[in-house]
Amino acid sequence: MRTVRPSLRAIPNRGGESTRSTTQTNAINMPASSKGKTLITFDVDGTLIRASGKDANKFHKDAFMHGFREVYGVETHPVGIDVIQHHGSTDQLISAAVMRHHGVEESVIVDRMREHCDAMSTYAVERKETAADGLELLQGVVSLLQKLAARDDVVVCLVTGNLEPIGWAKMERLGVAQYFTPPRFGGFGSDHTDRGELVALAAARAKSHGIDIDPQRRFHFGDTPADISAAESAGAVAVGLLTGIFSREQLIDASTVDDNLIVFDDLSDTDRVMRAVDLL
Repeated sequence: MRTVRPSLRAIPNRGGESTRSTTQTNAINMPASSKGKTLITFDVDGTLIRASGKDANKFHKDAFMHGFREVYGVETHPVGIDVIQHHGSTDQLISAAVMRHHGVEESVIVDRMREHCDAMSTYAVERKETAADGLELLQGVVSLLQKLAARDDVVVCLVTGNLEPIGWAKMERLGVAQYFTPPRFGGFGSDHTDRGELVALAAARAKSHGIDIDPQRRFHFGDTPADISAAESAGAVAVGLLTGIFSREQLIDASTVDDNLIVFDDLSDTDRVMRAVDLL
């Protein structure tokens, strides 16, 4: 796993940023193509899964607190990352924002970020049997992943702000990891601080694995304005879901590409989702 060590210019938390558009569509009519496969990338938290109960997302939050304690010497229990608004951000940016909140100097944040991510990843690997605690799959997720995995013209992978071991541990313990295209790959918070780079990286990794992707048939599913912006900046079609904390209007406002945004309440109507990405 490679963790990008962010520069001071890369560090600012961009999770809440959005740009404006006034156009929304519920389906995209993609041109038929016989060259290459369709690439479907999924965000994790708020898109495929949600936190629930008294132990909501405990595994991931505990990994953050472990890294803060071991690497920065900052005790953040019990609040942890919830001292900031972190929805739609990446693990490195979340970590930087939390340490900034606690008064850690910027140079120290940057210099120790790689070590911090490594500490989080090691913690996650050692405790991955607890990864599903306080998490549940959202409605329609299993059915959709099963249908996508059954097709030989579709590639499915993750694009998430989670560090890679954390993202896959959640999928494994929730019983859906087998539906992602082997060898399992994608774009992760351990690769870059910017979500747009992660969407592009997933496509590049597909190519590196010898998988031919149709550049006109790339879709990214996410529940935050940051996901919409990331998809469009990387040349993919954004599929927004109202399964997180953001409204339909906020997702629409994040789009800058006319007639190129799909928005669903959730993934419960699997056939409708498949039709929207021209797979049914």
